[in-house]
Order: sequence, then structure tokens, then C-alpha cells
Amino acid sequence: MSKNIAESTFREVSIEQGFFVLKFQNNSDKTEFFKRDIDNSYIQLHYCVKGNCKFHFNNNSYTFNVLDKHSIFLYNPQQDLPINLEILPKTSLVSVLISIEKFHAFFSKEASYIPFLSENNKNKKYYDNAEINANVLLVLQQILTAKNQSSMRDLYIKGKTYELLSLHFDSGENTNEEYCPFLVDDREVLKIRKAKDIIIARMSEPPSLQDLSNEVGLNLKKLKEGFKQIYGDTVYSFLFDYKMDHARKLLESNQYNVNEVGLQVGYSTSSHFISAFKKKFGTTPKQYVMSLQQ
Repeated sequence: MSKNIAESTFREVSIEQGFFVLKFQNNSDKTEFFKRDIDNSYIQLHYCVKGNCKFHFNNNSYTFNVLDKHSIFLYNPQQDLPINLEILPKTSLVSVLISIEKFHAFFSKEASYIPFLSENNKNKKYYDNAEINANVLLVLQQILTAKNQSSMRDLYIKGKTYELLSLHFDSGENTNEEYCPFLVDDREVLKIRKAKDIIIARMSEPPSLQDLSNEVGLNLKKLKEGFKQIYGDTVYSFLFDYKMDHARKLLESNQYNVNEVGLQVGYSTSSHFISAFKKKFGTTPKQYVMSLQQ
């Protein structure tokens, strides 16, 4: 959807369901106004690339100024935050609106299993006001200047929007921790993920469940229930499947014999490894290797 008002332009680009971008460019000498209902399931990121704009909340009882080259990040699950926007002259603005579920999925491969709106965090709101860094500013300018009539325009903007989000939330530090940058109180999920990493790292000699629960700081009941909820299996069933998949890849590399592969995945005798491999794949390791050669 696009709209031209004299020297002002507005365009909305749908990235996918629950995820869209708004582009405003007020090149005129008059203030423009924009209103839109947004429910409380959405996160809002507003980037003032140039100029100045004002967001009005609570029936204009509260106004938030967004200055030149600054952004605001809004989320409030307790109430809707409709956009009531005042765009001052010579102002360019990019807004990204994304549902909380889709946003959370960017940060966790297990998002569909994680009760991230639990009793502990479902009523927490988040506000942030920050200066736009140079890398983010460049992408925003590319989004704003994308040609409206290009057949590849929406695809281009979609790619740039994903790039924008990755730059916005890149802390420059270790980004292996997969959780939303503000829904960080679901510590149990992180402890369960740590438990998964531990058993994988020590697959040849995995700890007992009690030792594992002690190491990650989570009681045994929560560890077992949470692990099955997130990974869809018990701890040791998950580990068994992982070990067999890892063994299969080692065999495919053609660098190790059956005994060596068995030892690497924690089987002290080849007969036990062969039995386990056949249980998983319906064939022995030797037969599997022969089938690859054929």
C-alpha cells in the first residue's frame, strides 16, 4: 500500500504475516499526522532517520519525541499501543511492527515450545530509546530509497529489514545465547539448553540426570519435564538419537572404522554399538558403509 501527499510519501510493505514495515517521508514544510491501531501482541521499532517526530499515547496525555537519528523500541503486553504519530517537516521515518511470537522465533530455535509469555514475564513491558549507529543507518536509508515501482522492491525491502533487525540486536559479543533481548527472565530455558550442550559435549561419558541437574542448577523434576517440552524427548532418548546421527556422519567420513566410531560415541564394545546402530537405522554400521560405497 502506498500513498502520496504532495511532497510526502507513505508506504507499507508486508514482510509476512505478523510482520510489516512502514516508510514515511515528509519532504514538505507541513506537519503530517498518521494514526493506526496496533494491538498489544506487537513489538514496535521506530527509526527517525532524519528530522523529528512525536508519538502520542494515552489520548495525547503523553508525548514521546524521537529525535534525529534516534530509535525507540516499544512493547507493552498490558495494553494496546496504537500509533498516533506527528511527523514534522523534512522528516524520514521507518517503522518495523512485528508480533511477539515471530520476534521471539528469531532468537530461539525452540520458540514454538517455549512459554515465553509465562506468568513471570507476560505482563512485563519494555521501552528503549537509542541513537542509531552508522551500520543501521545505512540499511534504513536503503529501505527508504528502494524504488517503489521495482518488481523486486518488496523482496529487497524484506531482505533489508532482516538485516536491520540483525544489526539492531547484535551486541557484538557472544550471541550463542538464544533468547529475546528483553524476555530474559525465562532462565529455566537457558539451563535446559545448557544441559543439552553438556550431554552432547560428554556423549561418551554423560553425567547422571541428578549430576546434570546439579550442574545446571535446576531441580530434577523441572529438568526432565522442561527438556521433554523443549526437545520433544527425554534426556537420554535425545542423547541416543544424537549419538547415532553423529556416528552415522563419522562413518560417512570414511576416516574411522566401526570400533573407533563406537568408542567416540560412548560404546566400550563394538557389539553394543552395532546393536544400538541397528536399532536406530535398521542396518549394521558395516552394512551402512557398504551401501554408501555401492
